[in-house]
Amino acid sequence: MKILLAIHHPLDPNLGAPGVTWRLGQEYVKLGHEVSFFSFDDLPKFLPDLVKGILFPTFVATKISKIVKHECIDVIDASTGDAWIWAKLIKPFLKRNTPLLVTRSHGLEHTVHLQLLQDVALGKAKLSWKYPIYHGGFQLWEVANSMRLADLVLCLNQHDLQYSIKNLGVSAERVHVVNNGISSNLIGLTMESLSENSKIRIAHIGSYIPRKGIDYSVPALTRILLKFPEIEISFLGAMVPQERVLADFEPSLHNRICVISKYQNSDLPSLLAGHSIHLFPSLSEGWGLAVIEAMACGLAPIISNIPGPTEMVRHDYDALVIPPRDTEAIEGAITKLIGDRAYLEKLRNNAYKTAQSYSYTNIAKQNLDLYTESLLKLQAKAL
Repeated sequence: MKILLAIHHPLDPNLGAPGVTWRLGQEYVKLGHEVSFFSFDDLPKFLPDLVKGILFPTFVATKISKIVKHECIDVIDASTGDAWIWAKLIKPFLKRNTPLLVTRSHGLEHTVHLQLLQDVALGKAKLSWKYPIYHGGFQLWEVANSMRLADLVLCLNQHDLQYSIKNLGVSAERVHVVNNGISSNLIGLTMESLSENSKIRIAHIGSYIPRKGIDYSVPALTRILLKFPEIEISFLGAMVPQERVLADFEPSLHNRICVISKYQNSDLPSLLAGHSIHLFPSLSEGWGLAVIEAMACGLAPIISNIPGPTEMVRHDYDALVIPPRDTEAIEGAITKLIGDRAYLEKLRNNAYKTAQSYSYTNIAKQNLDLYTESLLKLQAKAL
């Protein structure tokens, strides 16, 4: 198959959705398919990211039109909101070389929007005057239209799938749930056992932003550091300077807090060496790639009871699942694992085993099967 993967971000393999897109493409190539990419990297460099986001569907429509005109392509796999202009204004008039149009959600924007509104209602966030114009308005309309117009819609969790059907008018026959995967360098790592004398380190992986639950985790972590003088915490991929994170903690605790603003995905195993707990108190996620990556590195996850992460783990087997927005629950879960090393070791071992089934090779094959099935339906409909 000839496949075009489009995403409204720079194609950085070390970031979430772009990294997923890049790795899927690499696996497709390994399996014998021809892959090309289209991203912010292909747009004029002088454009600000917000402008790139607004104009990206227009650039995608132009890109697809040129490809279809000069060659045969089988699949256009674009992130939500990217291909709606081509699907609505150009695709209906094509008489030949009509590719399968896939809309891929890396986390439904409507879910994030509703979570943000909840934070506003709780007084935890404020909306700028610009938010309702694009991110809270036109972008949501774009996403919904791109999903309705697609031949195949891929979501990361059942909540997003059901929401798209019930609230966005997406055909139930066209929408499926697919998982993300983890890099091959994270599969089959050697897992070190935790001894009674081992120092317990906690990792918080992901951007240091309210959506990741920092308003609730920081107070809990402060109490943990004060209560247990031997505990250390690492913030990996915070995407902010170290000073920004440390400002939220008492100065006396700073020497036990490590902040890595950015990292290469290949460095994650070494960065997580010596850590045994992964705190992931996010408020909304499409899937939660950091959770399964940390599990592959032998960390026991503490996660919020939200769609996405809870579909890959089982409470009390390979994770602790706690209510979202609950500082006391975060503190209680960490305290439980610190105080019961046998239980922590059980969760770590089971988490490691769970993660081994999430190789990108398996995930790519699942995606390709859905492409093939949908292409056959599209071809049958054209006859």
